[in-house]
Amino acid sequence: MNGQDEPAPGKRRRHQGLGGAGLGSWGWLSKSKLPELLRRHQRTSFLIASGLSTAGSFASITAKGWILMDRSGNPLLLALHFALLAMPSLLVSGPAGVATDRHGAARVLVLAQWGLFIAALLGAVSIPLTSGSLQLALLLTSTMLLGIASAYELTARNKYCALMVDKPEQLAPYLTKFSVVFNLGKLVGPPLGGWLVAVTGAGAALTIDAFTFLLPIATVLWLLTPRADLDIRSAAGSEASLATAWRDAGGVLRHVLRYSAMACLLCFFHPGLAPMMAKQVLGPSPQSLGLFTSVLAAGSICGGLLLQRNSTWLSQRPGLLLGSCTAVTGAAQLAMATWGLRGSIGIGLASTFVIGAGTAALLAGVNLISQVGSPMAIRGRMAGLGQIAFLGGGGASGIVAALISIQAGLAASFGLLGVAALALGLRELLQRRQLRLVLRST
Repeated sequence: MNGQDEPAPGKRRRHQGLGGAGLGSWGWLSKSKLPELLRRHQRTSFLIASGLSTAGSFASITAKGWILMDRSGNPLLLALHFALLAMPSLLVSGPAGVATDRHGAARVLVLAQWGLFIAALLGAVSIPLTSGSLQLALLLTSTMLLGIASAYELTARNKYCALMVDKPEQLAPYLTKFSVVFNLGKLVGPPLGGWLVAVTGAGAALTIDAFTFLLPIATVLWLLTPRADLDIRSAAGSEASLATAWRDAGGVLRHVLRYSAMACLLCFFHPGLAPMMAKQVLGPSPQSLGLFTSVLAAGSICGGLLLQRNSTWLSQRPGLLLGSCTAVTGAAQLAMATWGLRGSIGIGLASTFVIGAGTAALLAGVNLISQVGSPMAIRGRMAGLGQIAFLGGGGASGIVAALISIQAGLAASFGLLGVAALALGLRELLQRRQLRLVLRST
């Protein structure tokens, strides 16, 4: 069946031609049966290809960040580098959702993956062919194009996953696996990028990272057989707009999107303040930042795994899922403010782990709920609206936390936002713990 992971046959007919004894075990591989085997496990194949591409993305971002600092010595370029990666996603996630619903998830997914490859290759060729300000400008342009292509890729991939499953109840656990893979890539990619720069040089490192984007392209084009008949598209005109998707989503999903934006405003400031947090919890060395980000990533992986194991049950209870994530993260922020930033390294690292788990489950939960609870015709736009909610809230969160830190210190920032997040989460649990979402099949 399309999209179904079936076990490989336990027995295979032995080759009866010349040298049958020698070909009995391996002849089936020589007759191009490997692609057929991968198709039987196509959901796993797509997941692995996406994971390797994600690790390559984080490796590339790390490598380019090191190059920018090494060539310019200007920390403002680093801030601009990450802003160019995140801000395009906020701006183009809406159009990406419209394009996915209008032109089909498979088409937009493949075009976005080619865009990722070309954008990454631009950064790679800039190293041997240019120098000075032109090289730095091309590296920043490469990152901006990666941010734009990533928004389209993520939006299309969310809807595409629904075409890879045979039963509606398979979608929730499959979607949440991508959150785990993303956080694994976030854990593995940065040290991989640093290692590649040290061993192969900057240009070769970026080239290797660029070619990791070809793996998901090949997988989608040659190995996957999605249920194209399920890819319901929107008509041209006003029916394809974000406003129509917002109207058709229903009251529960509209609440989820509004709530997630507010929760991210209070909880999702740690990416921007990670160097400050690591310095105050562990010390000013690069090793301290490495340990801090590893603990944060480990928490994110565990949060994603916990959600994945209970995805169907939790996706039907959005108030319980999102309220719990917000309250747990808020409590961890309070623990960080009270003890972690005041000399207790153990509590600081434990709080970091919980913050990583809570925010990862929150973001993955919003994505999950917006997909399984919406009709197929608007799932691309719902993915775009979800990205706008948590990227907009998260982007503002970093600014708010930074302003509070400048005025009153990092501990005060954690304390104030932690109290607000805990109150928001508890309010959601008290008022909407019994809220139920009907899972949609088409």
